Amino acid sequence: MEITINKTKIEKRMRHKMDASLVETIVRLKKTNPVVAKELARPKRRWPAVNLKDVDMIKGDVLVAGKILSAGDLSGAKKIVAWSASVRAIEKIKDAKGTFVFIVDEMKKNPELNGFDILR
Repeated sequence: MEITINKTKIEKRMRHKMDASLVETIVRLKKTNPVVAKELARPKRRWPAVNLKDVDMIKGDVLVAGKILSAGDLSGAKKIVAWSASVRAIEKIKDAKGTFVFIVDEMKKNPELNGFDILR
């Protein structure tokens, strides 16, 4: 099943956003990675909150358009990109020799956010 992205709906949702960096990120991602832009344009209460045990099941690097929570552990080193993370989750990622990067920082190096498995 293919997901259709309605760019007009993304623009309507952005009108309610107050965080300037979030709006700028959505605008930049709208053309390059509309799937992530659509996830970030949703209301924050609907953003995914993903536990580390769910991230551990994915092979390779992971992108979460939401928050990383600390339930569970990582078995190996992974690069995790998300909008935010709990303090305890960041500690657990560093203990597992992994890296956590905010979406805004990753977009400076990789503007299209390619090479990641998107976890919802």
